[in-house]
Amino acid sequence: MSDENSPDPGRTREMPDKPDHGEESYRGAGRLDGMRALITGGDSGIGRAVAIAFAREGADVAISFLDEEEDAGETARLVEEAGKRCLLIPGDISEADHCRSVVEKVVEAFGGIDVLVNNAAHQSFIEELEEITDEEFEKTFRVNMFATFWLSREAVRHMGEGASIINTVSINSDKPNPKLLAYAATKGAIRNFTAGMAQLLAPKGIRVNCVAPGPVWTPLITATMPAEKVQGFGKDTPIGRPAQPVEMVSAYVMLAEPISSYVTGATVAVTGGMPML
Repeated sequence: MSDENSPDPGRTREMPDKPDHGEESYRGAGRLDGMRALITGGDSGIGRAVAIAFAREGADVAISFLDEEEDAGETARLVEEAGKRCLLIPGDISEADHCRSVVEKVVEAFGGIDVLVNNAAHQSFIEELEEITDEEFEKTFRVNMFATFWLSREAVRHMGEGASIINTVSINSDKPNPKLLAYAATKGAIRNFTAGMAQLLAPKGIRVNCVAPGPVWTPLITATMPAEKVQGFGKDTPIGRPAQPVEMVSAYVMLAEPISSYVTGATVAVTGGMPML
């Protein structure tokens, strides 16, 4: 289902202003010592920032990514500099078989999974409903929603009590941007899926939550949005700017750490002051 001509998910080196993933600023405190995490879309953007934070908090990190070898290699370097193992797994998560393979490879390398972060996403900025093709709509759901289901189902087989799943949704799950219609629909579906799965897995001691970012400066933005939209991106927030990826990570670390044992089914909004329902 991958489209070799599609520009997304973008590459960090192609961005006019490089994002801050916490390379210099994030300091860990052992909050995830001994844990094993799988992060989709961990090569860049929010995923890279979460990978850095998790590693500096003491977790080994596996990164699933499409084909951005340079970005993934840089993330791996930062994880390993923190003294933790990093497993890189390229491939297309819009395919169920690949999702199964991703989980199998993580379990083989790490012996299990304590935290799954479903973060990878596809979006396209499309002006008119009639311009959304069947292929585009299906691809968006397969990458964003179906992969979240496939990876969660497979990961749970290898999770024990105290494990957690963290899904990246969006302010679009409440306030859909009409030009991101398919993307926004998937984020609403994932948020609902999170709430239901949290109840389903609670008896197993597995927590399920989601983080809802507002505008964040990532390669996906510059790769998929018109230049005029990129120029003004995030300026309509109360804070008046987009977030840097590092500004997301405190929510992911909090949801992953064992002390958050009573937090499940929650949505943590990190939106720069933009209200959610």
